[in-house]
Amino acid sequence: MRTKHGTALGYHDHYVVDGGKRRIILAALVTPADVMENVPLQDLLWRVCFRRKLRPGHVTGDATYGTVENIVALEDAGIQAFFPLPDFDRRTPYYGASRFTYDAQRDQNRCPQGQPLPRRKTKYTEHEVVYRAEAATRNACPVKAACTASGHGRIVHRSFYANYLEKVRGYHSTEAYKKAMRKRQVWVEPLFAEAKEWHGLRRPRLRGLLNANIQGLLIAAGQNLKRFLAATGWGRRQAPCGSLLALPREPWRLSVVSG
Repeated sequence: MRTKHGTALGYHDHYVVDGGKRRIILAALVTPADVMENVPLQDLLWRVCFRRKLRPGHVTGDATYGTVENIVALEDAGIQAFFPLPDFDRRTPYYGASRFTYDAQRDQNRCPQGQPLPRRKTKYTEHEVVYRAEAATRNACPVKAACTASGHGRIVHRSFYANYLEKVRGYHSTEAYKKAMRKRQVWVEPLFAEAKEWHGLRRPRLRGLLNANIQGLLIAAGQNLKRFLAATGWGRRQAPCGSLLALPREPWRLSVVSG
């Protein structure tokens, strides 16, 4: 794992947390730090659905989990993917892809000035289609300086799964999405802080991935046990991340939050 001080050995801990007030950890997995965080999401989710007999309505995670592969898999399974999507338009001083309008009937894009960008080629390995404007048209455009610095015409890339990404962006304006993101910040993130600060997750006690997973599972089980005791009315002590007052008995929600 690369850090500001160089390279260090480390692990990533993954939790799948129930979306209800009890914040029960349904699954825990420790992976090497060189494994991207988005990779285990599908395995964890399908395992939880099978073992717990759950059918979540949505899955919430940060932008790291919002890869095209994860979004397509969730949406095809009828599960709403509540993930933030990166805004690439802000990373360049020129017009972003969102400024261009896709014409599905003609299979071409149109720039803000109404000029067409015909389809040029398909990149199957990158799962995208490339659209490019004619060089003469773009060079004569009055807003060329705000569009591109190239003299060969503006290029726009469109993913094979653009419809899925647009669907996920449509969730961002809904109250359900905003509520899910607020819940993740308040209910899920403190579980990791609790495990690190109070239960030794910050540093594994034994070497090896297997031992790290054993420690991670024991810590998650201990966190669940504390909430079980609180829900049954045992004790009135304060938890490391908040009150352990007994919670009212109510059916579990089927929304799953991944962190």
